[in-house]
Amino acid sequence: MEHRRVEAVSPFARSVGYSRAVRVGNQVHVAGTAAIMADGGEPPPDAYGQARRCLEIIVGALAELGATPADVVRTRIYLVRAEDIEGAGRAHGEVFAESRPVTTAVVISSLLDPRWLVEIEAEALL
Repeated sequence: MEHRRVEAVSPFARSVGYSRAVRVGNQVHVAGTAAIMADGGEPPPDAYGQARRCLEIIVGALAELGATPADVVRTRIYLVRAEDIEGAGRAHGEVFAESRPVTTAVVISSLLDPRWLVEIEAEALL
């Protein structure tokens, strides 16, 4: 079965050896996505801004593989602070208000970059 990939733009992509997203048949899997800025700048200082950037990257990867937010059936939101679910959830709702995939939010001790507050992953079925 053919695998189509979207390359990850991340300081860890090459050394870890991963793609932003992979499509196999009618399935699209998007890796955990943090708020990496296109210009290499600082991520937004708040969870809402970071989640918006994560979702912008995710939606772009989905599009490259022929999928849309409406095709997403599962997301996972990783937070370093429980109180950030409000902002991250608001950004998530702006993208997925109509399709309403199943989602899980988990509080973890930290992400790879101490500036990151949120990381999001997604799965889509076409």
